[in-house]
Amino acid sequence: MDKLKILFMGTPDFSVNVLEGLIKNYDVVGVVTQPDKEVGRHKELKAPPVKVVANKYNIPVFQPNRIKQEYECLLNLDVDMIVTCAYGQIIPKVLLDFPKYGCINVHASLLPKLRGGAPIHKAIINNYARTGVTIMYMVEKMDAGDIISQVETEILPSDNLESLHDRLSILGTKLLLETIPNIVSGNINPIKQDESEVTYAWNITREEEHIDFNKSKIDVFNQIRGLSPHPGAYAMLDGNIVKIYASRISDSFFTTLKNGEIGKIYKDGIGVSCKDGEVIITEIQFAGKKRMKVVDYLNGSDGTKLIGKVFE
Repeated sequence: MDKLKILFMGTPDFSVNVLEGLIKNYDVVGVVTQPDKEVGRHKELKAPPVKVVANKYNIPVFQPNRIKQEYECLLNLDVDMIVTCAYGQIIPKVLLDFPKYGCINVHASLLPKLRGGAPIHKAIINNYARTGVTIMYMVEKMDAGDIISQVETEILPSDNLESLHDRLSILGTKLLLETIPNIVSGNINPIKQDESEVTYAWNITREEEHIDFNKSKIDVFNQIRGLSPHPGAYAMLDGNIVKIYASRISDSFFTTLKNGEIGKIYKDGIGVSCKDGEVIITEIQFAGKKRMKVVDYLNGSDGTKLIGKVFE
């Protein structure tokens, strides 16, 4: 029997494992991804991670600016199934109805929770105990299709965006490769999403990157790790942006300090007062400096000079 012919649609790093898993097991006849983007001060064009992988395996790449208007060439491909994963555009119905076995999506949450573009960030920021990956049928409404399969994982206190992202990418690839044969054989029982249980994970805004130390220490801790390493949480200190990449929660509570005030210097971090306690910042990037562990910063600087200063 000929290998299943798949058209893959995806863009960021999360999609790379999924694409490579499909390439090893099926005939990926094309890859659709977002256009190259200008990056840096020199505005050099950078290809999406999925395009880099496709080029490595000599798979044709399509990069429409608007898939809803630029899909005709895709209808000329011999395709049995479309697989999408963090593509970044709403796919038109004509494409959803095109392949024999339909169009399925790999989404990094336990739908109907956390529909949208930042489900991994928001699972951590919102203090979820568990999250996972859902394989679902695509519909025109965002992340609203029938659920085919799911896998769960615990969100550990040690997790940040990067570690959870990588784990979910691996779990999602494994789940997809287990699910596709069941779709082809008809051995599935898709479940409609309960609309009363829907929550959303919209893309992270600049305002959401700013740390509000008037919040609880667990909220601040989760915000920092849910945005690390990218885009990174930040606060203002002496009028300058300071990026904060890692922290831990302290049992200390200084009732005389303002929220955001640096109250104590530890061997590994800087203690900052919150609404109900203290967060100890352990990885930081001061303005004009490289990202570093606070312990390394303290080895070369007098941390006591920071005491009394306030993050805003």
